[in-house]
Amino acid sequence: MDPNLERPFDLRVNPADRLTLSEPEEDAAKAREALQPATPRAGRAASSPKAKAKTKTTRPAPSRPPSKARAAKSANGGGGSGRGGKGGSPRRRGGFPWGAVRLFLVMFTWMVILGLGVVGWFAYDLPDPAAEARTTRRPSVTLLAADGREIAAFGDLHGETLRARDAPPALIRAILATEDRRFLSHFGLDLVGIARAMVTNLRAGRVVQGGSTITQQVAKNLFLTPERTVRRKVQEVLLSLWLERSFTKEQILTLYINRVYLGAGTHGVDAAARRYFHRPARDLTLYQAAMLAGLPKAPSRYNPIASPERARSRTLEVLQNMVEADWLTPEAARAAAAEAATALPGVQRGVAGDYFADWVLEQVDDYAGVRDRDLIVRTTLNLDTQETAEKAVSEVMDAESEKVGARQAALVALDFSGAVRAMVGGRDHDHAPFNRAAQALRQPGSAFKPFVFLAGLEAGLTPASTLEDAPVTVGSWSPGNYTGRYKGPVSMTQALALSLNTVSVRITEMAGRGQVVKVARRLGITGNLMAQPSIALGVFEVSPLDLTSAYAPFANGGLAVMPYAIESIVDRDGQVVYARQPSGERRVISPENVEAMNHMLEAVVAWGTGKGAALPGKVARGKTGTTQDYRDAWFVGFAGQTLAGVWVGNDDNSSMNGVTGGSLPVHIWRRFMEGQP
Repeated sequence: MDPNLERPFDLRVNPADRLTLSEPEEDAAKAREALQPATPRAGRAASSPKAKAKTKTTRPAPSRPPSKARAAKSANGGGGSGRGGKGGSPRRRGGFPWGAVRLFLVMFTWMVILGLGVVGWFAYDLPDPAAEARTTRRPSVTLLAADGREIAAFGDLHGETLRARDAPPALIRAILATEDRRFLSHFGLDLVGIARAMVTNLRAGRVVQGGSTITQQVAKNLFLTPERTVRRKVQEVLLSLWLERSFTKEQILTLYINRVYLGAGTHGVDAAARRYFHRPARDLTLYQAAMLAGLPKAPSRYNPIASPERARSRTLEVLQNMVEADWLTPEAARAAAAEAATALPGVQRGVAGDYFADWVLEQVDDYAGVRDRDLIVRTTLNLDTQETAEKAVSEVMDAESEKVGARQAALVALDFSGAVRAMVGGRDHDHAPFNRAAQALRQPGSAFKPFVFLAGLEAGLTPASTLEDAPVTVGSWSPGNYTGRYKGPVSMTQALALSLNTVSVRITEMAGRGQVVKVARRLGITGNLMAQPSIALGVFEVSPLDLTSAYAPFANGGLAVMPYAIESIVDRDGQVVYARQPSGERRVISPENVEAMNHMLEAVVAWGTGKGAALPGKVARGKTGTTQDYRDAWFVGFAGQTLAGVWVGNDDNSSMNGVTGGSLPVHIWRRFMEGQP
């Protein structure tokens, strides 16, 4: 590093040092003096018009014969200087033009009045800068995964307030070299910079360079809206002049480094340093300081999390700016550039879980009340599980979805206590942020049958009970099997494994439609369930999260669960705002019926409609689901210590080309579960 950068970058002293900022008050005084009109010096009074008149000497006119006109004019007594002459003028030749002076004064007065009126019109609705400088920010919410890694941050993220004189010298020099090299000498507007930007933009035929000073950026970012109008630009100029008059250069620079937006929700250099490099701004390296200094131009474009290569390229530009400003030697710049290989790995890469983060944020206010302080939320998300889930959805859908007309998919995974470990709400959060895992309401089809069969067990049936697979009619409704064929007498286990619709209808009518509704609600289904004949085939709407969590009692021995995502909430001072307390165990399925249900659900995967979900070395249990006209396809199942549900379909409820629960959903589920404990 350049040894000059090791010295304190004092904003007040050592004006002889060209790498040191000079006294702000002296700069302001120099700027004001430069703007004052020059006053006449002593000894130059003779140059005034009156003085010239006094010292003027009279020279005789050249001798020439009088013309006939002059002779006639003289004979008539009409001299040019005579008072009684008919054609005489009261004003002497060469007299002072008082009329022109009066006209100038009138025009000048009206111009001043008009100018003041225009300024007043632009300034009448200006915000109070003093009050705006104290405006409180929106509290932030930071979401952490179960292992403490950051998932996302919302709101205005601010770090430690840092005075300009306490910031790393490299950071201040990088900012000034890139944003405003004449910051210490201009009066809020950089006329040289504006002229240079105009020439550059004219040559390029488009806007490629701006001429805004740091003072103007403070005025714009702190006090004004982002609209691009002449009015706002004039207000920006007026506020810049006010800032320069009301604050020292150091104070303006302090405002800038603590309020400038640097991407990823961060305001100020300290918040950005902690977000991107996990360290305070005081500890930034030269390369990291240059990277932050390059962000104000386009925070999203040069965000080192989203675009590390663009961020690196921009950082090299900033280092070159420092060299051109003579604040860094070329050797030091090259040494800093070599730091890129170690600086970028320190940047926290984008993590998975956007849908999950959105879902959790919606719940924070319910747990924490009014959001009046920064909050840190520890969630249940397992980032490794989440990454596996997203990979499973993307790989299967990218390979198979287009040819079968399936455009969307969702996956949710829980442990047996209800803690959500992974959530994929769709294929592309940036373009389709709607969370299909938690918000979409879709018909579950045959994936609802386990609740029907549990009601049958509670009514006295057993997995070995024989039931008739034959055409059935309830009122005017005559449902058939998916295949259109019937097997005659079958066991209850066969009926669930092969997803025979007629048997499910018979069990519903035998156990009672109302009892089926009660069983489903007892296990956690919260949708709008109606005690109608079609409930036997899952003809109602439910979210993937609701349906999957309702399978948890089958997996955990019969205990009710409520899906949850938040373990605790604390503020920045460590004060506990919320801490989850495990609720007492509530049994919703008897041990005997849990065993019976698991026997039947295991058959679904072993030799039934879900056989594609079989896992080597693990016992897997679950149920497929397909709705009419192939609008929805499901698989919900569990193995080892993980419960997961998958939905595939289209947002517009259009049909897919033959997609059943045993195809794409099973493929995604198996791909995901292969990497789970």
